[in-house]
Amino acid sequence: MNKEELKKIKEKALEEHIPIIMDDTLEVVDGILNELKPKRILEIGTAVGYSAICFSEYLQEDGKIDTIERDEERIKEAKENIKKVEVEEKINILEGDAVEILPTLQGKYDMVFIDAAKGKYPFFLQQALRMLNKNGVILADNILYKGYVMSDYNKHKQRTAVRNLREYIAEVTNNPNLETQILEVGDGLAISKFIL
Repeated sequence: MNKEELKKIKEKALEEHIPIIMDDTLEVVDGILNELKPKRILEIGTAVGYSAICFSEYLQEDGKIDTIERDEERIKEAKENIKKVEVEEKINILEGDAVEILPTLQGKYDMVFIDAAKGKYPFFLQQALRMLNKNGVILADNILYKGYVMSDYNKHKQRTAVRNLREYIAEVTNNPNLETQILEVGDGLAISKFIL
């Protein structure tokens, strides 16, 4: 992996205010991946490919990441970035809306990383649970959404997102097959381990 290029990708994304995984969140995820040594990862929300590139370092030798993105500009940039860092054989971009793509996927994954439309988190969770391997992990980034989720925030503009993120937290917390922690790193990270 070309670390120098990765650094440039990160700097450019930050400069252009493209939401990428925050450093402290990445540190936690790195720890999980190191332990998990995944063969297959599903990422919902590619953006410019930064997190998928970071995760690809922890894959088993012939491991793969499937990552879903619908924004054409970002898909183009993600493809260029993945090529620059020389990890194109590890990352497969699925182009289109995750809501339509997810139900068509039949594979099993060791980790699912959710970082896309906040209002769709409960749906993403349902799909992730269907495809998660035993002992797999589901990570949901930005789960606390600028602190709104844990406050009595009720402004109209973000109401649906906040309500659905709260629903996501309730579901992963109450699911007897999951062991969930909510960490206040970055904009909040929910870590749900599949225990059966």
